[in-house]
Amino acid sequence: MAAPSTPRSLRTHIGIFGRTNAGKSSLINALCGQAAAIVSDQEGTTTDPVYKSIELFPLGPCVLIDTAGLDDHSELGQLRRQKTLEVLARCDIAIYVADAARGLDAAEQAFYADLHRRGLPALLVWHKVDQPAALPAPPEAIAVSSLKQNGIRLLLQRLGSLRPESVEPGLLDGLVQPGDTVLLITPIDQSAPKGRLILPQQRVLRDLLDLGAPALCVQPAAIPLALQACKTTPALAITDSQAFAQVDRLLPQAVPLTSFSMLMARCKGDLPQLVAGIRQAAYGLKDGDRVLVAEACTHHRQADDIGRVKIPRWLQEKRCLNLRFDFTAGNGFPQDLTPYALVVHCGACMINRGEMQARLRQAQQQGVAVVNYGILIAWATGVLTRALRPLGLESAWLPDESCSREAEQPQAEDAR
Repeated sequence: MAAPSTPRSLRTHIGIFGRTNAGKSSLINALCGQAAAIVSDQEGTTTDPVYKSIELFPLGPCVLIDTAGLDDHSELGQLRRQKTLEVLARCDIAIYVADAARGLDAAEQAFYADLHRRGLPALLVWHKVDQPAALPAPPEAIAVSSLKQNGIRLLLQRLGSLRPESVEPGLLDGLVQPGDTVLLITPIDQSAPKGRLILPQQRVLRDLLDLGAPALCVQPAAIPLALQACKTTPALAITDSQAFAQVDRLLPQAVPLTSFSMLMARCKGDLPQLVAGIRQAAYGLKDGDRVLVAEACTHHRQADDIGRVKIPRWLQEKRCLNLRFDFTAGNGFPQDLTPYALVVHCGACMINRGEMQARLRQAQQQGVAVVNYGILIAWATGVLTRALRPLGLESAWLPDESCSREAEQPQAEDAR
């Protein structure tokens, strides 16, 4: 079983849905064996979705998501309902909790049926079966009493049977073999987290350990020393995207090069769709267009923040355009993307694959191009073809990428 420190993005996400006071929070507490969620007879106790990371046997590392009741039709209730529906995009499994004394009304039946139409594994929990007025459970339902712990073990077994084989593919699947030497280029500057590595760097290191592939971690300036220390040419070099320009100059062309962000895009999303999005950045934008920069985490903003400052600057300088930028962070992502000519999305290391896939589908359905941070930075620094080559997608870029490498460089600075 994975350690309790398993990142949330790698855990199985289980959404708990139902009417107000159906007992969703009580069920979570029964599953966790502790008071993980606030329980009250007062309606509307749970407002925004609440996330609880937990280890559940036999499921393993999970996130239980407690949601607001779906039957609040007030103005505020509609906002809560929208937040609840947004949770569906990040769920691997859904549990619909029905109050056994009330049964399922038509709206509840429609919602539960919609879970299956979405292709989302779903269970119906017939809750509070210890009530005197409890109705018989439907054949497909699991009869549960959180108060008396009846049915909890069966529910856990059923959840275990629905566990996805893999929440995400490995970052290095098909790229690195056991025994390969891999160069990890990790700049340490003011934007690097104090005393630790960022999550994509940690994940790559762990994957290399699992593969039995030696990793050599260096800052960009130490690349020549690292190459001297290697007895053979590294099978792959992976860099922070912001260091692409400097790394490209120092690293021989014989060494395959890509970035942590592009590996995350390959793992979390649809890499060909994201690569196609760079065509819009390179050729489709017009003066005055709106661009959405979407970060899936929240962090302290710095004076030269990658999402808020650098990417807007590089994109505008590269295209010689005046563009308008909007920004979102964390779980915030607009339902309507049509006002935007382009979405620039981060590596998505803090959200799960299901949510990233849902965001990409939404953009595709609304006809809006999406590109990943790393892909855009590789294009802006003139190394996109090289960075895509190890991923087998250099031909997915543009056949007319004939401008000189000097013309591809940002005018102002070396990108980190």
